[in-house]
Amino acid sequence: DSTRINGGLAFWAEHEASLNRAAERYGVAPEFIVAIIGVETVYGRHTGNFSTLSALATLAFDYPPRADLFRRELENLFLLAREQQRDPASYYGSYAGALGYPQFLPSSMRNFAVDFDGDGRIDFDSDPQDAIGSVAHYLHAHGWEPGGAVAVRAVLTPDATPAPLVAAGIEPSLDAATLDAAGVRALDIQPVGAMATLVDLETPGAATEYWLGYRNFYVITRYNRSSFYAMS
Repeated sequence: DSTRINGGLAFWAEHEASLNRAAERYGVAPEFIVAIIGVETVYGRHTGNFSTLSALATLAFDYPPRADLFRRELENLFLLAREQQRDPASYYGSYAGALGYPQFLPSSMRNFAVDFDGDGRIDFDSDPQDAIGSVAHYLHAHGWEPGGAVAVRAVLTPDATPAPLVAAGIEPSLDAATLDAAGVRALDIQPVGAMATLVDLETPGAATEYWLGYRNFYVITRYNRSSFYAMS
């Protein structure tokens, strides 16, 4: 929407030097860093005002479907607080325990956050420079291919059989021959030799869109598992 598009241009202009430095160091182009911070928090405008300690404790012990995950995150919050010499109750973020501009969970903050402005501490609350470097480092650490393709629109023949290809999973494993045999091709030029995943984006009241996602699309889904998130 216009809020995120115009806000993204303004954020990019304001932090161009940091974004370029992150791109040079980690191989992730600025537009992807800007987009993630925009989708997550509208460039730091909406980082959440929930007590992280309370949120994670509630999810860890009163939300059975994902209790194991949030118990690990609660443990990581205590470890993070010790490492940063902060009171565990001083952290605030989303209702799911995510923190600051990039909405890192405590484990991601411990494993992938970087002190990108060199001030001796990692700060996701008041200055986006650390967030910019940390988002780029996160994608780099999960296998980002500098300059690589992300996704292209797929076109299906009338007799196409996309369901088995979609069921193959989000990690790229389909070669051009497999796609062609199933009646699926790229609308634009497909990267030579690149493995793809077939993504189905269902929208109520509209035809399902199909896209071919490549390695960098998969890496974005390591940040958030939703294909809709990655397409955004």
